Amino acid sequence: MAKLFIVGTPIGNLQDITLRALDTLKTVDVIACEDTRHSLPLLSHFDIRAKLIAYHKFNEAECSERIISLIRDGKNVALITDAGMPSISDPGAELIFQCRKQNVETELVPGPTAVASAIALSGIKSAGFTFLGFLPEKKSDKTSLLSKFANSGLPIVIYVAPHDLAKTAQILFEILGDRTVHVARELTKIHESVTTTTLAQFACEERGEIVMIIEASETQSPLNSLTVSEHIAHYIDMGMDKKDAVKQVAKDRNLPKNEIYQQAIQL
Repeated sequence: MAKLFIVGTPIGNLQDITLRALDTLKTVDVIACEDTRHSLPLLSHFDIRAKLIAYHKFNEAECSERIISLIRDGKNVALITDAGMPSISDPGAELIFQCRKQNVETELVPGPTAVASAIALSGIKSAGFTFLGFLPEKKSDKTSLLSKFANSGLPIVIYVAPHDLAKTAQILFEILGDRTVHVARELTKIHESVTTTTLAQFACEERGEIVMIIEASETQSPLNSLTVSEHIAHYIDMGMDKKDAVKQVAKDRNLPKNEIYQQAIQL
C-alpha cells in the first residue's frame, strides 16, 4: 500500500543526508518540495529523478488533498522541505495532520534539524529548552509570546533571518532583560560558528542561517510569575509609591525601567 514518507534533508552539508533518506527519495513516485528550485541541487547531486511538485505554506490545504489523492491511487510520495525536517518551522504539518485524520499511512525518515544541532554545538547546560521557531512579525505579538516563557527557567531558542538579527536582539533585551545569548550560524557549512555575547552588548555578524539560544535568567524572583501589572500592584499594596515599585520590578525582572514604566502607566 502506498504511503507518505516524511523525509529529513541536510541543513547545510549535503553529505549529512542519511542512507535511508537517499533510498526513499530514489524509490518514491513523487517528491513534494517546499521549493522545487531549491531542492533540485540536492536531488541532482544524488541523481534522484522522481517527479517533483511544489508544496509550500501558500498552497498547503489544496496540495494536501492532491497528495492524498496520489497516495490513494497507489503513488508513494516523499515530503521534504528546503532544509531539515518538515513541519519544524517549515510546511508539512497540515499534510501530515490530514494523512493521519484520513487514515493514510505515513512513515518517518528522520534527518538533522537546526534547533537540535545548535543546542549541541553551543554547549549550554540545561535539562531542556523552549523552542519558538521564527518570532511573529508584530512587536506586540513578539512581546506577548516571549513574556509567556520569560521566567520558565529554560533557555529560549529561536530562528532569525540575518537582516533581523540586531533588531531581534534589541527586542529580546527589552522584553527579557540582559541575558547571555549564543548565536549559531551556518550550521554544518564551511563558515559554521557559535558566538557567545549578551543582549545588552550584542555583537554578531549578520550573515547566514541563524539560530539564537537565549539563556535563562540567572536570578528569578518568585514574583516574576505574576504579570508585570500584578507585580507593580504588589509593591504598591506594600506601601511603595509607583516610581519605587517600577524600579523594584525592573530589578526583579532584569528589565529596563522604561519598559516597566510603560506598563505602569496602564495602572
